[in-house]
Amino acid sequence: MSKVRTAEILLEYSMYIPGPPMTQDEMWGRATGADEPTIKMWRDIWLRNIAQNKKAYGSFASKGLGRLWNKHLHMPCILAGAGPSLKKNVHLLKDRPGGMLLISCLHNFHLMEDMDCGVDYYVSLDAGPVTIEEVTEGCTKDDSWYWDRTKDKKLICYIGSDPELLQKWKGEIYFFNSPIPDEEIRNKVLEIEKFSTHVSSGGHVLGAALHIAKGQLGCGPIIWVGADFAFSNVEKRRFHSWDSKYDKDLGQCVVGVDIFGNRAVTWPSYQNFKIWTDLIVTRCPGVYINSTEGGILGAYPQGNIQHIIQQDLEDTFKMFDNSFHLEEQCKNPESDQLKILF
Repeated sequence: MSKVRTAEILLEYSMYIPGPPMTQDEMWGRATGADEPTIKMWRDIWLRNIAQNKKAYGSFASKGLGRLWNKHLHMPCILAGAGPSLKKNVHLLKDRPGGMLLISCLHNFHLMEDMDCGVDYYVSLDAGPVTIEEVTEGCTKDDSWYWDRTKDKKLICYIGSDPELLQKWKGEIYFFNSPIPDEEIRNKVLEIEKFSTHVSSGGHVLGAALHIAKGQLGCGPIIWVGADFAFSNVEKRRFHSWDSKYDKDLGQCVVGVDIFGNRAVTWPSYQNFKIWTDLIVTRCPGVYINSTEGGILGAYPQGNIQHIIQQDLEDTFKMFDNSFHLEEQCKNPESDQLKILF
């Protein structure tokens, strides 16, 4: 069983189990249980933002995510969430093996740019102004430095994103729609523009990134980092890898288990996001690797579901860079170097 060193304690991943200890119908019910109150809260904001963005950018379809269809066919893809474990291995992302895509939630922008990780795409799903402040939350430089960095970056975002976020973004923008289970919203969005490039997210941005990687970009193996879906257990309870406003008052929480079988605390909504992700990997064939090195993705009291490989990021990278060990003898076959892979 793989092990990971955390704060000088050697943790062992829990044993694998055949699948989640609940039916797919139960998982779907948990994952979608908050749809109605969410729709009620955001309906007017979504429609207002979509109308404003349509006015500002014209055709969503001409600037849609569909332009990237199969652009990264079969490439391994790292999906970076903004969980507290990200600080464990974010420093490795800059020197990841060649031919490996990196997609990050927009929440991580300041951290990824500070570390010069070379993010290929940022993804944003939220419709509120919180997306703007989170671009620079916990930053080490002036806000203007980060917004200037966007000119060379690509943003994939929901058509109902906050208009001010899109105005401040200086780089490329790719739009997607989102299937909302509400007839009134669907009809009103159709009146604005019939735009059927949909991304099913499960209500969270990392879920949107998964759909984009598998469904639109055509990526192969999926590798998660920062996908805790829970708060840090190692030190004071933290929501992100940096100090944030959420750390002061986490509010109503629930208790579960992490990938090591230890107690984990999270929000009910984030536990449901995790269940949605677990459901997708059981439904959609693929190679899924969780290199978060913490959190609750794929974890249950009985063990970790076998659909997701649990291993640290260093070992994951070794899976994809074997050929580089033989680079010298391949490029210079007359050299005296003797090196074998196994």
